[in-house]
Amino acid sequence: MLKEIFGKKVGMTQVFTAEGDMVGVTLVEVEPVCLLEKHDYPTKSVVRIGVFPVAEKRAGKVSKPVAGYFKKMGVKPYKHIREVPIDKGADLSFLTSAEAKEGEEKKEVPSREVGVEMFKEGELVHVRAKTKGRGFAGGMKRHGWSGQPASHGHMTHRRIGSAGSNTYPGRSFRGLRMPGHMGDKPLTIRNLKVIKIDADKKLLFLKGSVPGARGSFVNIQKAV
Repeated sequence: MLKEIFGKKVGMTQVFTAEGDMVGVTLVEVEPVCLLEKHDYPTKSVVRIGVFPVAEKRAGKVSKPVAGYFKKMGVKPYKHIREVPIDKGADLSFLTSAEAKEGEEKKEVPSREVGVEMFKEGELVHVRAKTKGRGFAGGMKRHGWSGQPASHGHMTHRRIGSAGSNTYPGRSFRGLRMPGHMGDKPLTIRNLKVIKIDADKKLLFLKGSVPGARGSFVNIQKAV
């Protein structure tokens, strides 16, 4: 039904396959998301989902407009609202259309939760998350430069060297690799294999590494 879902990175560990091979995996916790309403754009149809339910003791911290929206939907508040694409032919007739005409009574929207059951062991997924922020970094760390010789007589060492140009054009071109802010940018890792699914603990075991620190927000999209 859904083509992508959101989760939280837990960390990395190792598991053994049926063939006895040890594989490094990343654990992603996928709490069930709640389908809220369908929205039709001129070129595509999406469904709005609620991600990560708000704890009961924190329900009072939710702003009134957001709380009113979830109350109208007939579900408990969630921390995030996202729009995700859906498969062609998916039956979402029970969801209220976001483009209902004014004055028409909206039907009550039953809560519908989707979690790790949307994936199967062995299939491939794309994972998108924000990388760890490294702060201000030099060119050697940020771009992998080899640097200048460190022997006697050299004075540049880790510096970038000349970044200018001749009288013409007399400027530096956009995109020149230089020291600057490293990391803290969205990154997509494609075609990660789902090694194992733990439905009881709501965990996905993905082969390889996933961007971001522990506890970071992760988007998981089906590769097909």
